[in-house]
Formats: sequence, structure tokens, C-alpha cells
Amino acid sequence: MAAKKNDSEFLTYKGKPLVRSGSTIYYGNMSDKYVILLQILSTKKMGELEIADKVVVQLMYTDPEMRAKDRLVKKSEKSGLYNAMDIGTIWLQRALGE
Repeated sequence: MAAKKNDSEFLTYKGKPLVRSGSTIYYGNMSDKYVILLQILSTKKMGELEIADKVVVQLMYTDPEMRAKDRLVKKSEKSGLYNAMDIGTIWLQRALGE
């Protein structure tokens, strides 16, 4: 994953913010209509590293006026963070019309 630190305080991936809190990762601008929510369900050990194994990907509306269950647009479970980010990036680009 080609994530990098830019002038802002957030890590970015393909020009969009990537924010992690525990096992939850948000990808995208909260000011846009949609963001991607990644939830790491399980991890596995590879040597000394612990890597994401099962990840739930969700395309969600950012509208705070909507009920939480109505915000969900698409959902899928992927194996590995790379696969989850890959599909999440595609969903977000299509939803935002980029």
C-alpha cells in the first residue's frame, strides 16, 4: 500500500485520508458524500508481525442526519487488508463519480 504522510495530519492513500482507530479504518473525506469503513475482524501472525486476516468493507453515506443502518450502501468481507482496500477504493471512486 503506497500510503504517505502529506502536509495534513492524516496518512493518505491515493490522495484520500486514511484514519485508523483500533481495528477500524476510515478511508475518504468526511466532507464527501461517501466514505469507506474497514473493520478488521481477525488477525494472524507472520513472524513477529500481526496482519489483518478477515476485513469487512463498507461503503457508507457520511450524512449525520441519516440513521446508522440507512447509511450502509454496500458491504463485503475480504481476506486481507490489501483486498479490502482494493475493492473499497473502487467502490468509493465509482460512488463519487471520479
